[in-house]
Amino acid sequence: SYVGSRDALADWIEALPAEIFLVFDPTPVISDIPRAILDRVLARTSWLSCNTAEAAEIAGRGDVEAVAARLLSSHCPTAEGVVIRAGANGCFVRLADGSAQAVPGFKVVAVDTNGAGDTHIGAFVSALSRGVPPFAAARYANAAAALSVTRHGGSSAPTDQEIQTFLSHEERSVHGGKQGAGF
Repeated sequence: SYVGSRDALADWIEALPAEIFLVFDPTPVISDIPRAILDRVLARTSWLSCNTAEAAEIAGRGDVEAVAARLLSSHCPTAEGVVIRAGANGCFVRLADGSAQAVPGFKVVAVDTNGAGDTHIGAFVSALSRGVPPFAAARYANAAAALSVTRHGGSSAPTDQEIQTFLSHEERSVHGGKQGAGF
């Protein structure tokens, strides 16, 4: 809850220089964040990453395209984009320029979903920081999350090499005529 630090943290976030990239993932405790504080953080967010329930908590219910559009237009007006995670179904990415894409997940046998969202946003930001375009970064993040759910424990994020190997095997499966995507 950190009631005493909410305002101080929001002040700090708002004071960040414009060139500082701020990625915000509200987590399931989003309903505990006072709306005034949440709105201040969202207004400064460069990229918002959330699951479908968190997106609906911020922008209301509806189809993912409409929710993503509302997130950008009404809540994150300076953001480069939003990522709405849909678990095994992958994610939906909408950019500030209006382009959008559903990025499918990968079919795996999940043993523990703990930490999958954190793995996803970490991999997404890592890819963006290396200059990977957003839709490709989302595919990379979906692969990272898919690998993470095949392992036990919350600290199960794969390495870049593991993700690249997984993606190359998926690519061969798709081009080899076998069924590919579907996390």
